[in-house]
Amino acid sequence: MLSLPAWKCPEWTLNASQVNTSSPEFIEEWQKRIRELQGAIMVASCVQMLVGFSGLIGFLMRFIGPLTIAPTISLVALPLFDSAGSDAGIHWGISALTIFLIVLFSQYLKNVMVPVPVYGRRKKCHISRFNLFQVFPVLLALCLSWLFCFVLTVTNTLPESPTAYGYMARTDTKGSVLSQAPWFRFPYPGQWGLPTISLAGVFGIIAGVISSMVESVGDYHACARLVGAPPPPKHAINRGIGIEGLGCLLAGAWGTGNGTTSYSENVGALGITRFCTSSCTRLLPFWPRLDHHRDEVGVSQLTLCSQTSSGNHLWSAAETKM
Repeated sequence: MLSLPAWKCPEWTLNASQVNTSSPEFIEEWQKRIRELQGAIMVASCVQMLVGFSGLIGFLMRFIGPLTIAPTISLVALPLFDSAGSDAGIHWGISALTIFLIVLFSQYLKNVMVPVPVYGRRKKCHISRFNLFQVFPVLLALCLSWLFCFVLTVTNTLPESPTAYGYMARTDTKGSVLSQAPWFRFPYPGQWGLPTISLAGVFGIIAGVISSMVESVGDYHACARLVGAPPPPKHAINRGIGIEGLGCLLAGAWGTGNGTTSYSENVGALGITRFCTSSCTRLLPFWPRLDHHRDEVGVSQLTLCSQTSSGNHLWSAAETKM
């Protein structure tokens, strides 16, 4: 939607290092785009809730299979190559270092046990071994790459001229953001003003919502398969899509500038880390049940896991973002 000529950013806003982000002109430039997104997201989310809570997505499951999901996810990801290439092209050396570290930690050092201090009720303070590289491969890679950029910035190895290649890899290019940001801020609905609605924006977001629903169905099945759970039933998928629509409605009202959906990247994180970011429960996704049975494999809204009758976790998963 924002690629339309009416919403293209003015030339004077393209160089972030030379823009006064606190000026009223710049604030109005991005806030009016957020308001347009708010209105489009809120209208499109109503369509998603209707499709989910009415059971229509469950009826359409007979037409949604691997041959439908795979091309849809591929088409969703293809436009991201431009953004990824532009961001990585700020400094290809740093980008290559980050990719190398992620591959190194997640594929070659994943079985290395790192001793870490742990406190427990029984053993009190003691040293335990932890799969640090398997659980935090991306976070560790980003932290080390940022630290490397910080060293290059302090030593002035990276160029100081804003127009030079590699300048944006410096860690002090946006140092004023922290000093200008308020200590406390409480978001609220309509914080950027009254949302605006346009036909082009609504249809553009609805197209994204349709592809998001197809992608979410694939995410549900992929997560269930990774943890050894049975495929989620139709009514669970209906509720999942409906709740995602509700999340989009709330995100639009609060003006986040984006919708909410199942996060395919975290499905990949599940395969890499095999680790749980929150306590496992034995519920199918978006399937509210109160009964629990022994020897049951289950999936919850936020976490995927597998449990034996003794309660031991065989598989775990990262959270699926909504």
